[in-house]
Amino acid sequence: MLSVKTTTMLFCAVFLTTALGCASTRMDEGSGQYVDDSVITTKVKTAIFNEPGLRVSDVKVHTFKGVVQLSGFVSSRDDVKDAVRVAMAVSGVKAVSDEMRLK
Repeated sequence: MLSVKTTTMLFCAVFLTTALGCASTRMDEGSGQYVDDSVITTKVKTAIFNEPGLRVSDVKVHTFKGVVQLSGFVSSRDDVKDAVRVAMAVSGVKAVSDEMRLK
């Protein structure tokens, strides 16, 4: 009888530790969120690269909990607007933070 209780308690402790260890917090991402953000980052980079007429040479893309941050240097204000527009059109993007600067 004691070993059943001990085994049950041990199982519950391991389960709770695992569940809470993979959860995200306000400042940190869980493992699932990190994978989702990596996919969004890749999609945004691809979309910006494939956009005809968009001349971006040094744009960096970072994603945290679905919010995309675009930083780096662009040639014109139109490129800034187009990059933000393209990023917002990607599925999974909740918001876009524009930190791009003109050359």
